[in-house]
Amino acid sequence: QLQLAESGGGLVQPGGSLRLSCAASGSRLDYYTIGWFRQAPGKEREGVSCLSSSADKTWYADSVKGRFTIARDNAKNTVYLHMNNLNPEDTAVYTCAAPRPGYVCADLMFAQFYDYAGQGTQVTVSS
Repeated sequence: QLQLAESGGGLVQPGGSLRLSCAASGSRLDYYTIGWFRQAPGKEREGVSCLSSSADKTWYADSVKGRFTIARDNAKNTVYLHMNNLNPEDTAVYTCAAPRPGYVCADLMFAQFYDYAGQGTQVTVSS
């Protein structure tokens, strides 16, 4: 059973950077497509970024393209979300999630189909 745990959130000034981590246990992360969602107060959850199980395909929401990068460290069984040039609109709870093996980023990001998810980590961008 895959278990996911996020860390790395916090308070950052506009224009700053953060690196979120999603540490996996119970199974190898490279078996799974994995992605990040975020949800701000009063707003719907939105897909932010996704990485295929083979790590050869990535997807980014238009709002973060060019600023966020998703990457995986197989040795640490961890996926990262590098976030640069943050702005107040990026303030949200960020959660990593994965569907069972065999599903792709379109399933995760657009259908929001997932079987495993962490508890989330708060990112606040404010001066």
